[in-house]
Amino acid sequence: MIRSMTGYGRGEAVLHDRTITVELRAVNNRYLDCSVKIPRLYVFAEETIKSCVQKRVARGKMDVFVSIDATAADKVAVTLNRPVADGYYTALTQMRDAYGLRDDISVSLLSRFPDVFLVEKEQGDADVIAGDIAQVLSMALDDFNAMREREGEKLAQDVRSKAANIEALLAKVEERSPASVTEYREKLRTRMEEVLANTQIDEARILTEAALFADKVAVDEETVRLHSHLSQLEDMLAQGGPIGRKLDFLIQEFNREANTIGSKCSDVEMSRLVVDIKGEIEKIREQVQNIE
Repeated sequence: MIRSMTGYGRGEAVLHDRTITVELRAVNNRYLDCSVKIPRLYVFAEETIKSCVQKRVARGKMDVFVSIDATAADKVAVTLNRPVADGYYTALTQMRDAYGLRDDISVSLLSRFPDVFLVEKEQGDADVIAGDIAQVLSMALDDFNAMREREGEKLAQDVRSKAANIEALLAKVEERSPASVTEYREKLRTRMEEVLANTQIDEARILTEAALFADKVAVDEETVRLHSHLSQLEDMLAQGGPIGRKLDFLIQEFNREANTIGSKCSDVEMSRLVVDIKGEIEKIREQVQNIE
């Protein structure tokens, strides 16, 4: 499956009383560049996030946004502050004995004094939280890759369309090339007749010049290689996967062959065909830049 490098994905779930939301955005980039934005309290999960992304994304500049609402997950531990409670109890008993008061020291009384109890927020298990974030991230990646695959299919269709145009233009080049040699031979004969007037024309010389010209402007090797590159392009598209960089290198070969054909052009019509071919190659190159 062909994938675009650009895309958006989102995942959300409530796990262990935490509402976790992950959003992904990506644009074109030569390599994978993953940036994670996550609340400071959960920064320990950053490497887990990057590892998950690397397993499912090959190229692109990615931004991962993680938000966590842990209000419902907030738990507190309440413990007796024994030294403080002992101090209060001792002071109360001393007051009772010193003033002959009625002994009404009770739990409810002691509990009213400051700092008798210690209230602490429990820390969640880092591995559990990281696993929960990874689970929601996986949902976001599913959504993200589904969008990229839809875009990738459109890119592949467009590239195939442009490749078909190149095939058609190549056929015209191959058809025109022999005709240009014949036309050159006739033009050469006409010029020689004009220059030499009544002198007998050396037919062998004309044939030799035409043969030299034909060898000079022959584009058979280039068109064969370009057909081969087009076939390889289709194979890559059918294969799918992260082929963007390979396609980029292949398009460079397309340009090389087209430039060589252009340098051998012998007439305006062939030059025009080559310009059209190079235009289609450039359109493919632009689309390939978007493929993972």
